[in-house]
Amino acid sequence: MKILVLFPYPVESDGQSLQGYYLLQGLKYHGVNAVPCHFNNSIQKEYYLRHFKPDVAIGIGFWGNVPEILQDPMKFGVTTVPWFNADGWVANYQTEFNRLKLMFTTSEWVRSIYKRDGVDCSKIIPMHIGIDTELFKPKEDKEMNLALRRMLGVRDDEIMILTMGGEVTSKGAQEMFRALAQINEEFTNWVYVCKSWPSETASEWREKEEELLDELGIRDKVIFFDDIFSPEFMADILNACDIYAAPSRIEGFGMIQVEAMACGKPVISINVGGPAETIVHNKTGFLAEVAEEILLNEEWAYPSMGFSSRQIIKFDKPKTFAYRANIDDLKNYTLKLLTDKKLREEMGKAAREHAVKNFDYKVTSKKMLDIIKEKLDLK
Repeated sequence: MKILVLFPYPVESDGQSLQGYYLLQGLKYHGVNAVPCHFNNSIQKEYYLRHFKPDVAIGIGFWGNVPEILQDPMKFGVTTVPWFNADGWVANYQTEFNRLKLMFTTSEWVRSIYKRDGVDCSKIIPMHIGIDTELFKPKEDKEMNLALRRMLGVRDDEIMILTMGGEVTSKGAQEMFRALAQINEEFTNWVYVCKSWPSETASEWREKEEELLDELGIRDKVIFFDDIFSPEFMADILNACDIYAAPSRIEGFGMIQVEAMACGKPVISINVGGPAETIVHNKTGFLAEVAEEILLNEEWAYPSMGFSSRQIIKFDKPKTFAYRANIDDLKNYTLKLLTDKKLREEMGKAAREHAVKNFDYKVTSKKMLDIIKEKLDLK
């Protein structure tokens, strides 16, 4: 069986690229003749579509990538199966989606976004992203963990909470600030490390984050830094923390949260979106309830989304574009983990077992491969 995997390739340090890379490795592990290629137009892409003649192309992206991932392969008679996120909404290409024989989304919640926005979901199957649980695993070298903590500015006796993202506000850091400010009134032996990807957006959010911390009186308890990490170092820093926190404002899957569980860390998140499907409440972590939904009556659309011009799309009824986690829940769950080392260890062990069983890339790629063979009648 021959499969062309279309995703941001060569591999980059972002979720979509790693999603495609781990799928590629899983397909090869299961004996598939799988070839990687960036979904952007190129002589390489045309060469593989025209001459490799794949039985199917699997495309990693979101609804805005329909021209590159769906329409281009169709020109060469290649059946494409998208494995998409939603990016908050689905503004276009409903007709193209409805013609598909099969499609995957990164979670049931993402599938619900396609349904909400007018796509026939009868042929859409949720498929969680796979990770490398041999790379992301508990590391017992305590001295190495301590050395990294010290480099970050964390004292040996402090309990380290970690959040990582392109920018940490979208990962729920501001909600964590408010919860931690309340915790600090009764328990102070903690430090919160927030790591962002270097960008103008992260810098803009940083100003707001620091203003909030000054207002809350816990600026000295939070360590910010911006950097670009390899997957190997991501595993190192996850191993250095005690608790991973990401009550994300919107999350179609939550790869870092799953990687944190694979490293044996309890995870604090929000009971909606991808995290509600990957974290087992009270077992591998805690899920705060939703306190607020952010609704929009309209949104900008652009030519890159398949529209003729830049324009505002008005909705028939408001759409949910983000969530806010309940601060009291975050406070209570975080305080439990901060004050109970045994609980952290028990949850971390359960988290590791859960991640290996359900999210290793060999497991998820086999599920996807079996479904593709069945639904598309391929050998």
